[in-house]
Amino acid sequence: MVLAPMAGVTDTVFRRFIRGLGGCGLLMTEFTSSHGIMAYGRSKSKGKRSFRYLYYEPDERPIAAQLFGADPEVLAEAARVVESHGFDSVDLNFGCPVKKVVKCNGGSGLLRDLPLVEKILQTVRAAVKIPFTCKFRTGWDDNEIVAVQMARLAEDCGLQAVALHGRTRAQGYSGKSNWDLIADVKQAVKIPVIGNGDVFSPEDAIRMFEYTGCDGVMIGRAAPTNPWIFRQTQQYIASGSYDEPSEQDRYHMIRDYYAMLTQHPDKVSGDIRGKMKQFASQFTRGVRNGAQLRKTIYACQTADEVCLRVDEFFDESLTDAA
Repeated sequence: MVLAPMAGVTDTVFRRFIRGLGGCGLLMTEFTSSHGIMAYGRSKSKGKRSFRYLYYEPDERPIAAQLFGADPEVLAEAARVVESHGFDSVDLNFGCPVKKVVKCNGGSGLLRDLPLVEKILQTVRAAVKIPFTCKFRTGWDDNEIVAVQMARLAEDCGLQAVALHGRTRAQGYSGKSNWDLIADVKQAVKIPVIGNGDVFSPEDAIRMFEYTGCDGVMIGRAAPTNPWIFRQTQQYIASGSYDEPSEQDRYHMIRDYYAMLTQHPDKVSGDIRGKMKQFASQFTRGVRNGAQLRKTIYACQTADEVCLRVDEFFDESLTDAA
């Protein structure tokens, strides 16, 4: 199982948090601008945020760095930087649907230019010796489905694996992930295929694996809501059942994450208080009276106040439950 790269989410703290819970085989960085990495190499005052995305701790391995861009030579040089920093693999993003990325021909914008994709894959493959993979969507829209062509290009260019999100760029994150196309890609190539999209529970992960024949499952949006999902899926495979977190588990988990944030303020994406609020908005969906807790956290002015309000909330909640 693979933790999907998610902008603003999968920084080093969140990745270590997921790794500590068990069950996740491969971690991936937030998608990182190849031009930003090169800018940092030329001037430490430029591209600093992009380069920070490449920070990782030894206990995160195996870990892949995901890059985006549209210039083959710049991507190749950025991949060399990734390799020199000890990453276990490099992954290219051909899936981001965000307008500001697509308008620069990055992310899923490249799905409309397969000759350029081929040039990029060939150039990056020649630049590094570490495993090289890519993640892409099924196509630009329903009229331009290129999933199988993309997978075959990747295989022909010597990539070690591909990951397919079963939505088009036009869909964004709406509608359903097309698992039939993941199955088509699996049938079309010999390299490993990782399926992505609409995996929100251990049952979903097993259904995707059985339905598509994919070699691995990538989990994204479900991870911040249920960080246990990787371990639960591992349990489900082994025994047909899995543990559900208790209120006490949830309390310890949110406090552990907040403690990790405050210990690494210079390594997270965004300010600490903002990250605390972001996590609370997702993680507390399964908490009894979670809406009340979220409202309380959103009103806090400092990180210390957030921790205090969380302690107070769960002290009362656990006392009531007892």
